Amino acid sequence: MGITLLSLLGFFLLSLLYRGQAQDAVLTIEPNWTTLFSGESVTFKCDITGGKGSNWSYSILQDGGAFLPNHKHEKYKLHSLTPGYSGAYQCFFHQKNSTKESNQIYLNVLERPQPVLTVSPSWPSPGASVTLNCRVDHPSAGWSFYWYKAVPQLSGNSYSFELLAGSENGTEQDLFIIDGQTHTAGYVCRAGRGDPVFYSWYSKPKFVWSGDINSAASLTVSPDSVQHFTKTPVSLSCEGNSTEWRVRMFSKPDYLYHCSSWGTMTGSTCTITRGWLSGVFWCESETGQFSNAVNITMECEF
Repeated sequence: MGITLLSLLGFFLLSLLYRGQAQDAVLTIEPNWTTLFSGESVTFKCDITGGKGSNWSYSILQDGGAFLPNHKHEKYKLHSLTPGYSGAYQCFFHQKNSTKESNQIYLNVLERPQPVLTVSPSWPSPGASVTLNCRVDHPSAGWSFYWYKAVPQLSGNSYSFELLAGSENGTEQDLFIIDGQTHTAGYVCRAGRGDPVFYSWYSKPKFVWSGDINSAASLTVSPDSVQHFTKTPVSLSCEGNSTEWRVRMFSKPDYLYHCSSWGTMTGSTCTITRGWLSGVFWCESETGQFSNAVNITMECEF
């Protein structure tokens, strides 16, 4: 009986010793995100628990094929990922005739995302609050959100972007509230994560419209009506503290046009020459101002 107990105790101690010395290959990644995007970086770390001698080397395999052969450093950083790097990764340690293989980690590398920005309400009452929502497809860990005002750039028929106050370091929430909205304005967002920060593309600009006249920029419609017929010429005139203007139109579901798409621009006046368009119209100036907005419906006249 005593011999049996001693034998069992000895076996148990030997088992503990064997487990303490057992070596397992382990693969980890930094950052610990398995969904990554084009342009981001990832660091592979291959290690053996319990320590390893200097005569170990390792290889990293992607989907079973050689990716990084005979490496000696514990870490390997892969820069500027592309979707072609998607796959299952695994470390293989080599020591003379001995080989150990690690766990597998699957990386899903997607194209750099472009967030979708929504604004609510799009026609707020003067002084009301407006909520911006920035949604990233394939949401993943670690995102912060950055919020911008769109500033018209007439020379390139585009916008520049200025960070909104309170957004300099990003926000954890994908919502941003603007208090006291009084005039027509445009906004964009983008997401960022990591250190250094990896940024998504900018969203498409979205607009908050106001019918209130702005002394720095105003739009007048002739004839003065929100409903027009296709046989009647319609002129949109911009006035204010600027010498150069453009007229923009937003049409559902998500189209943004300038005057040359549906009319002719002469000086500060756009004349509609195509009668099939209906939407929201406004002026933008070289000084970065937005005018009041007007919702115009074009009806066929028989």
